[in-house]
Amino acid sequence: MESLGHAPELKPASPRAALVGLGIVLLVACVLAGAGILGRLHSSNVLAKQTNALAPPTVSVAPPRSGAPLDSFVLPGNVTAYTDAPIYARVNGYLTRWYYDIGAHVQKGALLATISAPEVDQELAQAQADLETAETNSKNAGIQAQRYSDLVKSNAVSRLDTDTLVTQAAAAASAVRSAQANVQRLRAMQSFEKVYAPFTGIVTARNVDTGQLITQGSGTELFHMQAVQTLRVYTNVPQLYSNSIRRGMKITLAFTEFPGKTFEGTLVRTADAIDPANRTLLVEIDVENRDGKLLPGALAQVHFKAAPTAATFVVPSGALIFRQAGLQVGTVIDGSGGTVAHLVPVTIGQDDGSTVQVVSGLKNSDRVIQDPPDSLIEGERVTVVGPDHGGAGGF
Repeated sequence: MESLGHAPELKPASPRAALVGLGIVLLVACVLAGAGILGRLHSSNVLAKQTNALAPPTVSVAPPRSGAPLDSFVLPGNVTAYTDAPIYARVNGYLTRWYYDIGAHVQKGALLATISAPEVDQELAQAQADLETAETNSKNAGIQAQRYSDLVKSNAVSRLDTDTLVTQAAAAASAVRSAQANVQRLRAMQSFEKVYAPFTGIVTARNVDTGQLITQGSGTELFHMQAVQTLRVYTNVPQLYSNSIRRGMKITLAFTEFPGKTFEGTLVRTADAIDPANRTLLVEIDVENRDGKLLPGALAQVHFKAAPTAATFVVPSGALIFRQAGLQVGTVIDGSGGTVAHLVPVTIGQDDGSTVQVVSGLKNSDRVIQDPPDSLIEGERVTVVGPDHGGAGGF
């Protein structure tokens, strides 16, 4: 059998070769680590630049549109009845009958309902009996006092007894007056068993029915009445126009239910004070309504005439900022650090829903922020797009 031969023996690596290999490995590791660090630094720089670029809010601006000088304005008005009163019961009992339902026109003093209050009737009967007793006692005491007063002149009776009877007669007379007052009180209570209309008007609500238990006081409203021959229209006039308001001036009113038709009212009174909550003046306008066409509770369009003001500007409704500081509009100005926001207090005139008329606070050169973000503050840097910045602006 032949021998297969011997495999060549491996020579151990020299120390120098091992050091060279280790150095190469360390060099590759350092290169890879450096590349990773440089990549992360580059990413951080890019992220920081993008964050700084996107930090200022982007806003669209456009110059305000010139409007015509304002010589009239329209405000919403609340129409109310001239007299409006809930009617309550003054006695406890059961409703015997009611005579008028909703929509009924009644005259002052008309009987609206009858209440059965037997307790009051019985108390009145008892009070009348007590009054008769008091009158009888007073009459007898008066006779005795008069008799003793005549006899004491001839010294037939003692003065002490005379003074006692005279005092008793006076007390009996006071008891009569007390009993009379009690009878009058109960008669007044008995009169409340009949409920009468306090003024001429319309029954707008009936909240009771026959047989219902009635409790005196403001717990249960029996009827509700409104006088509508003359209506009151209340509206709030902005402070800007308060000097144009005069008592006695004629005001034109319009209602949506009467298209193309107007009604004339008279400004009869004002609050004579500006409401600090909304900076408006409350005014009352009376309008005749004898034909009953107008209904209380409706909304009126109140047309005022005012002295012509300076030129106005028209901006979108979305440009208005409502905050505690009052009504404002955002504009942009060029600052040392770039374009910043500037909030301008404004006073508005007519408001048609989509646009509003600004009567003070803006200039032709202003650049108005069209739809400002809720977080916009004074002096904040912004990124502007608009007609002069390559974007779509205006309105």
